[in-house]
Order: sequence, then C-alpha cells, then structure tokens
Amino acid sequence: MQELLSKLQEIQARLVLNLPKRLRPYFDALDLSARGLVVLGPRGVGKTTLTLSRSNGMLYIPADNPLVAPFKLWDICEAAFGAGYDGVIIDEVHYAREWAVHLKALYDAFPGKRIWATDSSSASLESGVSDLSRRFVQIKVPLLSFREFIAIKHDHLFPVIDPFNPDMPSVQGVINVINPLAAFGEYLRQGLRPFFLEGHYAERLKNVLDKMLFSDVPFWTPQIAENHLRLMQAIVGHLAMSPIPVISVESLTREWGVGKVKLYDLIEVMTRICLIRVIKRKGAASKLHLRGAKLFFYDPSTYYVLNGNSANVREAFVACSFEEAGKSVFAADDERICDFVVDDATLEVGGKSKSGKAADFVVRDGLDVPLPGVIPMWLLGMMY
Repeated sequence: MQELLSKLQEIQARLVLNLPKRLRPYFDALDLSARGLVVLGPRGVGKTTLTLSRSNGMLYIPADNPLVAPFKLWDICEAAFGAGYDGVIIDEVHYAREWAVHLKALYDAFPGKRIWATDSSSASLESGVSDLSRRFVQIKVPLLSFREFIAIKHDHLFPVIDPFNPDMPSVQGVINVINPLAAFGEYLRQGLRPFFLEGHYAERLKNVLDKMLFSDVPFWTPQIAENHLRLMQAIVGHLAMSPIPVISVESLTREWGVGKVKLYDLIEVMTRICLIRVIKRKGAASKLHLRGAKLFFYDPSTYYVLNGNSANVREAFVACSFEEAGKSVFAADDERICDFVVDDATLEVGGKSKSGKAADFVVRDGLDVPLPGVIPMWLLGMMY
C-alpha cells in the first residue's frame, strides 16, 4: 500500500505542476467547504483541475487508473489518512468497486476528514445508496461559457449579463474590447471545454466522445449488446447529419430490431453521460415520450468536430446555454409561435434577419448588439 501511495503522490505532484495558469472564472464562486462533496459534470470541463487547485492536504486518487483497480477504496483512503492526509479526492469515482458503500462508510468513520469525489455522469449519485445524497453536497460544473472563454483566451473578464434584460454599458464594454462575433465563432467551433488551450481540440473532443460511447455507456448499461452500441453510433451519426433535430423512434426500432423501451433506455443513458441533450415539450414528463422533442449534441461544438450539418448548431447552443445556466428549457408545443420556452419566455432562433413570429424574444446569430425583443446569440454565453 505504501508503494501505491507513493505513486499517487507522484501523479498528483505532476498534475498540480501542470495546472493551467488561468482557471475557469466559474470556479471562483464555488463553495468547496463541505466535508463530503461530489463534483459532477461532462468529461473535459475541468473537474480534476477544480479539485486539484484546492487540494492542500488531500491525496488525489484517480479511480480509473489501473494502479488503483486492485485495491479497495476503503483501504486506500484509510492508508492515506494514516499517512497524515486531511482528505482524499477520488476522481471518476464510479470506476471504484462498490464505491457508494465505501464513500458512505468513509464519511461516517472519519468525521474529521474530507471526502471529495468527481464523476462525469449524473447517474453516478443516483445509482448509489440513498444515504449519499444526505451526506454529500453536489456541485455541477457546466460547459465553458463564452464569457469564460474570453477570460481565459483574451484575459478579459467581463460582468455577467442577463440576455433578457442586458445592461447596455456592460454590452458596450465587451464590444469596445473584442469583436464578439469573431470571438463567438471561434468559441462555438472549439471553445466549449477548457482543453482548447492545449490545442488539437477536434481530436480531444473525439476522444471524449469515444470514451463516452465505449467506456461510460457499457458501465451504466452492463447488459448492453454490440447491436445496441452500433445503434447509439447510428443515433450520433444521424444527429450529426440531419437538418432537423429529431429521430424517428419507429424507424430506428424497426431497422435495429429493438423495442421502444430499450431505445428509450439507450437515449436516457446517452443523456446521463452528457453525450446528447433531449429538449422535450413541457407536458412530456415521462422518458417514454419523445414526440415533439428535440435532440441535440450536449456540446454544440460536436457538430463541427464531426464535420456534420451545422443547421442545428444555433438551436443546440440556445438550449445548451440556458440549461447550463440552470434554466428550464422546453421545446415549443407549436413551432408556428416559437422554437423554445425558457422559464416563462418564448424564444425564436435564427440568423441576423430572423423574425420573432409571436415569440417574446428572437435570438439572432450574426447580430452584435441587443435590440428591443432581440437577443444577439453571443450574449447567451455571458450568463455565467
């Protein structure tokens, strides 16, 4: 065990030395004072960076590292506490055997120690024991906002702006410093995850997508068949190339020889691991109901990375921005009126000359300044 602790110390030291000089501004407002903490968020958004940046006195344990696999989580953490550590950071916790039982036991048995965990799927905490939710505080790390992208890349941190009621001096402050349309175009293609700083964004995001499909999906669906994986790849291909963000349930079940319940289960898993984003109509509470729903890639830059049809990027970004900012987003019951309902506001989405139909607001791509009832698309990226 001492040899393992030494190896983990080396890994942690290297990672800490290579932390980015500019951290996500979103991290500044996060309260990590809880003794029991679970940090959730898509792969590549900076969960490891966040926890390591505040890891004084804590040991980093990458649960997906082969070095860790032969050992019980309890034994590693107990040894770490015995060696004088104040806490542990268990990265990608679902890779550890019986992780939920061990987390609860560690929290109860070591009341003076911090137990932090990270995971890339919202299914992790829900699949664990119910007692975890009472002991561990959950923190969600969203995709990188346009505001954060500007701060990290251009070293300008602008104020948060409410797109529904924009503060015009704040908007003018952005326009005076950068060209928001040019910067937004770059962000939308290769800037929704902080690893854009390391270059090779497309290759890195493709690796993330592969990890989701071939590692995360089988983990959460242990009985998955090869045919089911191919079906999910087909859904990814369809979303990339289709000019409209919908799927035909009947066509897919017939072509792939699966039942509707299995198809809905697979789509649910793809949603939980942050591969796709399903925007349903307001009345469709059940997961077994996709009529009228819109399906997008969770990360809008995926359309560009896969060289897909960019027709859905605008709507994908609108849905992404509002959901990542914590707002309720629904597909419209009647698209003759609007595209989305966000909280209680109706929105229409389109290009620079897009009309608002009967919607409360129209979101226009290619527009630099807000107008009455009209929101520039880039402004949606300034909410956090």
